[in-house]
Amino acid sequence: MAHIAKILVFDSGAGGLTIAREILAKIPACELTYVADNARFPYGLMDDRELIERVSRLMKELVNALNPDVIVIACNTASTIALPHLRSSFDTPFVGVVPAIKPASESTSSGVIGILATPATVEREYTDQLIRDFANSHKVFRFGSSKLVEVAENYLYYGKIDRQALQLEIMQLCKQDPTNTMDTIVLGCTHFPLLKEQLSELSAFSAIRWIDSGEAIARRVHYCLGQIEHSSKPVNTTKLRFVYTSKQTTAEVMHIHQHYLAKQLKSSVEHQILDTP
Repeated sequence: MAHIAKILVFDSGAGGLTIAREILAKIPACELTYVADNARFPYGLMDDRELIERVSRLMKELVNALNPDVIVIACNTASTIALPHLRSSFDTPFVGVVPAIKPASESTSSGVIGILATPATVEREYTDQLIRDFANSHKVFRFGSSKLVEVAENYLYYGKIDRQALQLEIMQLCKQDPTNTMDTIVLGCTHFPLLKEQLSELSAFSAIRWIDSGEAIARRVHYCLGQIEHSSKPVNTTKLRFVYTSKQTTAEVMHIHQHYLAKQLKSSVEHQILDTP
């Protein structure tokens, strides 16, 4: 009997759903567990040591319970801070999420790139190193926006878009470029692809290419799974599991997350609250 790939996608909130959706598009026949550590959302407010201890403790419990084939840390903050420790502590392969600076540098025609992420991500040395490694010959501007996380969550949960706020946040990035030739913007927070369609509809930025890491992460997960024959299995073998750490998680939130991932799939779905402090 063919092994069905077991994939664990981990985030502090809903942003990682954009990564999980890309994985399901690439690997529809799998057992995917989406874990939201929403009791401690957002991770950007935690200091590095606390975050590493928190994620490591949760991951030990999850690995023991679920025995996943591959784990995706679908949070830029957790990836840049905790990933090295996780890889040294577990045998399971880990895939991290980092701003898609390399593909952006390959896509730009003007050589002017913007990075739109959370304030914590744009300020990290890890982002500086990615720019040095992959975009050293380009002009790169950055803007850290917490507001866009709020806009993205309002859209996901309530279907409402604050287009004025959306445009103002993008303008904060673009106005840094005195040549007005920025043609590629990296969506460096997993929340931001939730707004990709709305961003592309902004007439003032119609020439912009919006780059995120979702497809690249899905390809990497596929690679890590190796020779597991998932693509030939029917889509009704998909199994989704949602795990939350906050006891305040409502049935409505669970339904929205389920709808976002499962609306195009025939799948079995279960929800669980993890009993953790």
